[in-house]
Amino acid sequence: MLEAAFAPTAAAVASGAIPGAALGVVAADGRRWVAVAGQAALVPSHELLTRAHWFDLASLTKPVATATMILRLADAGALDLDRPLTDAIPDLRQYDLTAPERRLTFRDCLAHRTHLPAVEPVYTYGDDAARLKAFILQREWRAGPPVYSDVNYMLLGIAIERLTGAPLTAWALPAGLSYGPPPGPAVATEACPWRGRVLQGEVHDENAAALGGAAGHAGLFGTVDGVLDHAQGLLDGSGASPAMLAAIRTPVNAARTCGWDSRVAGWPGSDACAPGTIGHTGFTGTGLWIDVARGLAWTLLTNRVHPTRHGAAAATIVALRPATGDAVVAAFDRGGA
Repeated sequence: MLEAAFAPTAAAVASGAIPGAALGVVAADGRRWVAVAGQAALVPSHELLTRAHWFDLASLTKPVATATMILRLADAGALDLDRPLTDAIPDLRQYDLTAPERRLTFRDCLAHRTHLPAVEPVYTYGDDAARLKAFILQREWRAGPPVYSDVNYMLLGIAIERLTGAPLTAWALPAGLSYGPPPGPAVATEACPWRGRVLQGEVHDENAAALGGAAGHAGLFGTVDGVLDHAQGLLDGSGASPAMLAAIRTPVNAARTCGWDSRVAGWPGSDACAPGTIGHTGFTGTGLWIDVARGLAWTLLTNRVHPTRHGAAAATIVALRPATGDAVVAAFDRGGA
């Protein structure tokens, strides 16, 4: 199975379109396949990618960490998904009690069902994490149609910290997942113009960096096996309660569940996926997809932003993700051996 499933990724690495990649596939019955190729870093020096390397998971932080934390808190009765965020953050837009942000619910933010913008360069306002969080809470956000929004998950991260009385980094994560710097060799991401260095083992997302390195929208690192462990727990039910699984798998709208993207035509996870498949991508070149009907999940982890996001790798990853999904599903359907 692995050679056929890995073929599109191997070709992209061999052509130099992306520096390196790891593909991991897991079945609900525990069978697992992992393939790795290319370089963990090209500059300042070459470093061969291995299975042990930690990737900056970027927006995979949203479903794997933040949504999981919120749903576990809901399971424990600490919050109601359909209640407003002000239950956890009473000072949200506290100077305007009619502000629309005060009516946003946890479920709205989990499924990007809000008026908030896709992204905001919060890091350009300074690097005092506490002050930036206050800025996020009190800013009058420009209104627009519902879009995929980092701001939604920044708010959810702040809500978790308020509810638990501890930073996100205090949340117990399983082996293979960690907020940075990770406890092992790390894959390089970008030669960052803002920070003036190649990032390796520190979070790539500028806003997450300014917010202290761990935020609701980004900051999580993981190995290929760590990501597969999480996926397997969602496949076999060992990693989530029935209520959590229902929230993760049930569409809130046509495109999203609580924390995840739903299968729609032309999505990054491949049109070969069964209905009900969920997935998510990360800006650094990561992704995870879970085909519940097949009992199959796969993660494609790359460093496509190394040494820069401004290049051909951006187009490469857009084509590579569904091509990989096609190859994984086809190989699994042929027998998965």
